[in-house]
Amino acid sequence: MLRITRGEESKLTSWYFEIDKTLLKMIFGLMFVGLLVLLSAGSADAIRLGHPWYFFIKKAFLPYTVGLMSLFVCSIMNKKQIIKLSFVGIVVFIAFLFLTIVPNPLRVVMNGSNRWIKLFGSTFMPSDFLKPFFIMVTAWFLSKTKKLYGSDIFFNKDAWNIKKLGWIPYLVVFLVCVLIMVLQPDFGTSLLYIGVLGVMLFVAGFPIKFLPWVFGVVGGFATLAIVFLPQLSHIRDRMGGVFHIAEKTQAWYSVNAIRNGGLFGSGDKAFVKYVLPEATNDFVFASIAEDVGALVACCLIVLLFLVFKQLIKHATFARDDFVVYAVSGAAALFGIQVCFNLMTALHLFINKGMTLPFVSYGGISFIVFCILFGMVLAITREDTWNK
Repeated sequence: MLRITRGEESKLTSWYFEIDKTLLKMIFGLMFVGLLVLLSAGSADAIRLGHPWYFFIKKAFLPYTVGLMSLFVCSIMNKKQIIKLSFVGIVVFIAFLFLTIVPNPLRVVMNGSNRWIKLFGSTFMPSDFLKPFFIMVTAWFLSKTKKLYGSDIFFNKDAWNIKKLGWIPYLVVFLVCVLIMVLQPDFGTSLLYIGVLGVMLFVAGFPIKFLPWVFGVVGGFATLAIVFLPQLSHIRDRMGGVFHIAEKTQAWYSVNAIRNGGLFGSGDKAFVKYVLPEATNDFVFASIAEDVGALVACCLIVLLFLVFKQLIKHATFARDDFVVYAVSGAAALFGIQVCFNLMTALHLFINKGMTLPFVSYGGISFIVFCILFGMVLAITREDTWNK
């Protein structure tokens, strides 16, 4: 049996022997599931739309290639390079985020929403690309403030002075970005950012006794926004549908597809991939459950949980505060998106267009999670092996 041994030191050999192979294998496992769904439901969807069966497979080649390259390149970086890249990324994509709410040639409006920017022939959501850079910059901010102001970074008066590094500048930028997402409107993504930040603050030592007050304030503002902002009228309309399923809707097809799959799947008799527009994206879990059955779908849930568990393990045993906060944020983002996607497929939550990480077909989402997990692999490798 061929066995690779460690000989001459190089960046590539260090990467190979020091990388978290368990997490990397699980990521590849999720990607493999996504490719199988693309071959099955993607082919059916292409034929339904009048394209050749390989249309979506061909279309996915570029984002999958870019995503895998991003995963490798980010994973081979060191901590300083990750932080520099994150600051560049957050400046660039906050600028693009501002462009979504002002008239300009790059802005794309679809279905009454201005979330997209078109650049070099590609359309993307700046709020998606912000995710990994937001997590890394927030982790840097939390670790840096702890070094400057001590362990009590939340109630230390010095941390609240208007300085180069302090809570006021950080929260102003964060709240402005969240407000832009609400106005786009993209209420689901704004809540996702708030949730991820909340987890990171909790890990950084935010007192538990204040959490009910925070949830109350956020919940109150969210309720007022949904009730009074005309941009969020679609959410008011959808919320009523959580308690009943109208026939021939996406949720109706999704739930019936999961029922139709049984334990072992319907195979060629599966119907959802022929009628549901989001069978490879928002409702990918329904496609899997109907195609191969509940047993395999449950195995996918276990694999997703194991990825989450591995992230929590790294966050728990990391020596560097930056790594603790960054991996906690990555775990929060991954866990929240998984929960939202599965709840949407099971009609336990309104559809907010959140993908199932590495499984759903969606070029930008795939690339974003490759960047994020590449960064996680890099900083955990450095934290584990560098003394």
